[in-house]
Amino acid sequence: MRILVTGGAGFIGSNYARTLLGGGYPGYEEAEVTVLDALTYAGNTDNLPLDHPRLTFVRGDVTDGELLRSLVPGHDCVVHFAAESHVDRSVLGAAEFVRTNVVGTQSLLDACLAAGVARFVHVSTDEVYGSIDGGSWTEDSPLLPNSPYAASKAAADLMARAYWRTHGLDVRITRCSNNYGPYQHIEKLVPLFITRLTAGGTVPLYGDGHNVREWIHVDDHCRAVQLVLTRGRAGEVYNVGGGTALTNRRMTELLLELCGADWSRVRHVEDRKGHDLRYAVDDGKIRAELGYRPQVPFEEGLARVVHWYRANPAWWKAMEAVR
Repeated sequence: MRILVTGGAGFIGSNYARTLLGGGYPGYEEAEVTVLDALTYAGNTDNLPLDHPRLTFVRGDVTDGELLRSLVPGHDCVVHFAAESHVDRSVLGAAEFVRTNVVGTQSLLDACLAAGVARFVHVSTDEVYGSIDGGSWTEDSPLLPNSPYAASKAAADLMARAYWRTHGLDVRITRCSNNYGPYQHIEKLVPLFITRLTAGGTVPLYGDGHNVREWIHVDDHCRAVQLVLTRGRAGEVYNVGGGTALTNRRMTELLLELCGADWSRVRHVEDRKGHDLRYAVDDGKIRAELGYRPQVPFEEGLARVVHWYRANPAWWKAMEAVR
């Protein structure tokens, strides 16, 4: 079994690759893993066991059709994590998000079609649904993205679906809620707050802090991706939730407490343009069909993540120096 993991030096992709290489997914203990990553600012080879005998690392871009045509053949499955993913950056400039997320996905789909890849998992986000005042989104909810990042992911989702419908390529799509865990880039909320509080700085809170996000540990997300790869159905979308919904203000309170800080370290900043008020996914489908259940209790997982960042300052300070 040979698996190509795109974006495998990033936060979620590297977690998936490390778990594969560590024998964490039954039946895939001997899988050969190829990681393709462009090593932009969010990619980091320190996230990977580069000397592992079953790992091949390739530095490259998912928009590079020539590279993909030479790399993809021989792989049984592709798990596609590679994406530009930071909303604030997409607000400042959308072009790179369209290039990587839409054109990159299309280029990869073309290469997989030509090579006869058996299965393709496209990893997406709940943000493609937009914002919801009450209730939760099902996989049949309309796509109403509100940020350039979310719009680029929605376009990629539709491109992936089109390759299934038009060409018969076995494509499965996952849409997950907010991830947290070790090795996450410090521009994202949880590691940003932990590292700034650890360093004695202040943290920003958008608007009134009442925006609601659902949180999932990266281990649970990757476990869901593997379930979709092994037991999902072609052409289907699977929402992946963590079951813990918090306002940004409540998340701030928890991180302050875990880091031994108080509200004097919080500064309120102007709200982000087009800031979605609330995300909530109904993940009943993946639970009923594939037996998915999150396994990491939120408060325990968050405490472990705080400990990891505080125990690994060299990892995030190197990132901070080039930010």
